[in-house]
Amino acid sequence: MTFKPAPWPRKLRSQEWYGGTSRDTIYHRGWMKNQGYPHDLFDGRPVIGIMNTWSDLTPCNGHLRELAEKVKAGVWEAGGFPVEVPAFSASENTFRPSAMMFRNLAALATEEQMRGQPIDGAVLLVGCDKTTPSLMMAAASTDIPSIVVTGGPMLNGYFRGERVGSGTHLWKFSEAVKAGEMTQEEFVEAEASMSRSSGTCNTMGTASTMASMAEALGMALSGNAAIPAVDSRRRVMAQLSGRRIVQMVKDDLKPSDILTKKAFENAIRTNGAIGGSTNAVVHLLALAGRVGVDVTLDDWDRLGRDVATIVNLMPSGEYLMEEFFYAGGLPVVLKRLGEAGQLHKDALTVSGGSIWDEVKDVINHNEDVIRPADRALTDHGGIAVLRGNLAPKGAVLKPSAASAHLLTHRGRAVVFEDIDDYKAKIVDDALDIDETCVMVLKNCGPRGYPGMAEVGNMGLPAKVLKKGITDMVRISDARMSGTAYGTVVLHTAPEAAAGGPLAVVRDGDMIELDVPNRRLHLDISDEELAARLEAWVPAHERPESGYAWLHQAHVMGADTGADLDFLLGCRGRDVGKDSH
Repeated sequence: MTFKPAPWPRKLRSQEWYGGTSRDTIYHRGWMKNQGYPHDLFDGRPVIGIMNTWSDLTPCNGHLRELAEKVKAGVWEAGGFPVEVPAFSASENTFRPSAMMFRNLAALATEEQMRGQPIDGAVLLVGCDKTTPSLMMAAASTDIPSIVVTGGPMLNGYFRGERVGSGTHLWKFSEAVKAGEMTQEEFVEAEASMSRSSGTCNTMGTASTMASMAEALGMALSGNAAIPAVDSRRRVMAQLSGRRIVQMVKDDLKPSDILTKKAFENAIRTNGAIGGSTNAVVHLLALAGRVGVDVTLDDWDRLGRDVATIVNLMPSGEYLMEEFFYAGGLPVVLKRLGEAGQLHKDALTVSGGSIWDEVKDVINHNEDVIRPADRALTDHGGIAVLRGNLAPKGAVLKPSAASAHLLTHRGRAVVFEDIDDYKAKIVDDALDIDETCVMVLKNCGPRGYPGMAEVGNMGLPAKVLKKGITDMVRISDARMSGTAYGTVVLHTAPEAAAGGPLAVVRDGDMIELDVPNRRLHLDISDEELAARLEAWVPAHERPESGYAWLHQAHVMGADTGADLDFLLGCRGRDVGKDSH
């Protein structure tokens, strides 16, 4: 940790709009005064943009308007000038074809809001899956001092005495209905228990994973990740973050100071320890690309391989985020990693201090929720990166969510050409499939779906479920929800729509999965594979949406984060030219 605060006072970026008495300055300042702001607010104090992803159509973030008021209170207290700015909100449960397609659009839109407006610092008010990475990507591209405040997870759900994890039990109950173990009426009854308070998923799904990643990266105050949305301490965290961002602006503590290689390595190891979502892979790769730090899939495999999963939360374990918070939350996990020599203790955080200073004195209040290493859920909890002739640029699998007996498997391919083909075939009892087969789904990657939807954890056919089978090997170029589970190979690269080997897999081909040796192999000759690839013809369909066309034309592969190629790199916080 070598950060040296910048001198204060100094001229801030916002003064290019508000400082002085020129015609242009009076134009900018005068219009702002129509909201009742007194003249001395424009005297050079830090202007803090609260980038708020609230939306009625983003239910996970539905409480962020209230939370923004606490952020504002903190900014006022610290002598700043808070301005709330609506940010593009990509809702996981409403956006079609996939929220992931709009992560990059949200990052682009937020970047331009930060770049083109008089903002000296930003509070990234986020929650739902894509809102956290998209706003961090924007902050990394502009390098304006920024701090993450997440909305927090919802409270535990319960159905007939059983803990219900949002998302996780959606998949579980849906399969139970198909297997004849649960009625449709019971499924509808259980719906009411899945989302019983404001907040994000209460499992270690993508939202909670990305909140944990923000904290492990040092981009949020210590303890931010796990506080429930409706807990009063969530509002306290928001207010403290509002205070802190003002000092960050004065110190000129930027994302590029915090988002170093050490920070990413801490986050990758943390993901293994918490049993985090595979979605963190594409999001952190994209974020690293924005700030210009060299992070690859190989780093994910190297750093996570020997990290034990010690957080006993669904979908890998049995508890939910509420218990995780009561146990001590992410600071306890970071302390454990530090004690095990798996944390860069000197990594800088938004607090201005090191990550170790933030966590070294915390206490674990429940060792069944955050377990000691000798009682870990799995000794090797990181993301497994697989390679072979079926995935030359890599594919990923989450061992803590997989079935141990399937981690080494050879089976006959049952191929679905796209998601519509899957939906048509999977309900047909005549489909030639059993539990030994390998389900293969094509054309669901970044370019193919488009947008890389969370369809990789394909539901099993009813005739297999009725045997009591709950898992099969599944392979695709898609993603899966962080709340999901199973022996699911994801993000296969190059994707089928880009002419990757996945595109030419045929029904009946034998596929070998060997997770211990990180191998994914299509059992045909090199000559046969080359001939199939030579004969492959891409689909030429222009999407109706203008942005979908732009996305398909410029999106990169999952192995590098599925960002748009022209958005790579930190472009800084230029103020541009005043057109008035």
